[in-house]
Amino acid sequence: MEDFNYFLVFGLGCLWLGSQIIWVAGLPRQLQSGEKKTAEKGSPQAFMLFWFDQYAWIGILLSISGAISSILGVVS
Repeated sequence: MEDFNYFLVFGLGCLWLGSQIIWVAGLPRQLQSGEKKTAEKGSPQAFMLFWFDQYAWIGILLSISGAISSILGVVS
């Protein structure tokens, strides 16, 4: 396999995983419009809201890097 095939495989894998994460976690609260969920500071609900936001950002990052890598793999 040549290098561009690795970019394509890596990109499609990241795009697939990122889209699954976004499907499960949704968008982070920072990107949602309207009323946002809140919880009392230090509560288990606040902890879970924080980690769902982080999980969603990871999904967005994986999707964007996967799309870029896939495009590089196709163009190369």
